[in-house]
Amino acid sequence: MTGLDLRRWLGCAVDTVEAWEAEFGPFAAHPSHQLGEAEFGAAFADLGKRLRDNYPFFHPRYIGQMVKPPHPAAVVGYVTAMQLNPNNHAREGGPATADLEREVMEALAAMFGLERHLGHLTTSGTMGNLEALFVAREIHPDRDIAYSADSHFTHARMCHVLGVRGHAVRADARGRMDMEALESLLRTGRVGTVVVTAGTTGTGAVDPVHEALALARRYGARVHVDAAYGGFHVLLAEEGLFDPRPWRAIAACDSVVVDPHKHGLQPYGCGAVLFADPAVARHFLHDSPYTYFTPSDLHLGEISLECSRAGAAAAALWLTLRLLPATREGLGRVLLPGVLAAREWAGMLEASPYLSLYQPPELDIVTYFPTEATLGGVDAASARVLTDGMAGPDPVYVSALRVEAPAFTARHPALAADAPGARILRSVLIKPETGDHLWHLHHRLEELAAGRTSR
Repeated sequence: MTGLDLRRWLGCAVDTVEAWEAEFGPFAAHPSHQLGEAEFGAAFADLGKRLRDNYPFFHPRYIGQMVKPPHPAAVVGYVTAMQLNPNNHAREGGPATADLEREVMEALAAMFGLERHLGHLTTSGTMGNLEALFVAREIHPDRDIAYSADSHFTHARMCHVLGVRGHAVRADARGRMDMEALESLLRTGRVGTVVVTAGTTGTGAVDPVHEALALARRYGARVHVDAAYGGFHVLLAEEGLFDPRPWRAIAACDSVVVDPHKHGLQPYGCGAVLFADPAVARHFLHDSPYTYFTPSDLHLGEISLECSRAGAAAAALWLTLRLLPATREGLGRVLLPGVLAAREWAGMLEASPYLSLYQPPELDIVTYFPTEATLGGVDAASARVLTDGMAGPDPVYVSALRVEAPAFTARHPALAADAPGARILRSVLIKPETGDHLWHLHHRLEELAAGRTSR
């Protein structure tokens, strides 16, 4: 599928490390590490059986969550470095992978247009957002944090962890932060940092970063961009597919988080946080009596709340970006098919008698629901499609999104609000192959919505 023989290159990964290890001379492995081939084979066979209890994330049939297998280049890069088990907390934990991490952070900063920056990889977008909000608290210890009501739940949770008051700003009828509501809150003088989202995980909505930035600066507040899901779409900002202004504005914000383990083709355990002002390093100052002895301008652990981090994640991302750089011609061509497929599917949904488009997609997340007269009917039909879709000889895997009645009726006022809310269907077209299967997926879901069995 990628033109790479993964079996061959995984063998090369083992050979590469063994050749390096041989330079240090032979030694006998301790008997406690020894395992017999038969014993290992039986355990591995059991693991293979256990892993069959899974969803086919690799296949276009799966359009549920924002999950797909990593690119083979990332797999080979990770496995190669993982054998050395470097820890990128301090340079002595992994000199090579520490340097690789610095290089990939330069590439991510350039992608967002950040000239001066301080940043590092994290284990997740959650950890990246925690660090950004931690810095926000340190800079404005007596001020609050604002985020959209449709933003990721991590912001409210991290405000609680940090002991900071958080404010959920209402969202508009497209799922974007409402600027009038934000300005009303900023006028109080209580808010020190505004969190804007470039690609919500529910609907893929993009907050008007440029407008929020102008308001925040007017009232003396900072701006953090949660681009964990949508961040790599900045590569397509000039394509005419969506308003480029929010994406251009990221370069003028104070911090940004992006997850390479989503659109960056990486295995889980690879997020990233970037700060526009390198001076924020002062907020991470700490000492350790047994680390940071190797010469380095700044150890990665000295600018991070996390300690141990897999250097293999940096190697995997470095090798991937070496082959598919963070440019329009590189990763951009991997993202574009998903965006185009989402637009195409939206048109199909608008013409369907069985399914209705919840709201037009901005990125590659499509939200829709079985055409019913009431919220209760929508909820029941969505639950049926979700469950029945995974059964039978022609399965399709989607996910559900819980929507409150006011948000639903703002988009679809003719629907009777006989319930507090309803589940709708949500599909993430994160795999570029999905577009080639769109017709079949759509008509299979129409069958399910209509209550018919598969042909």
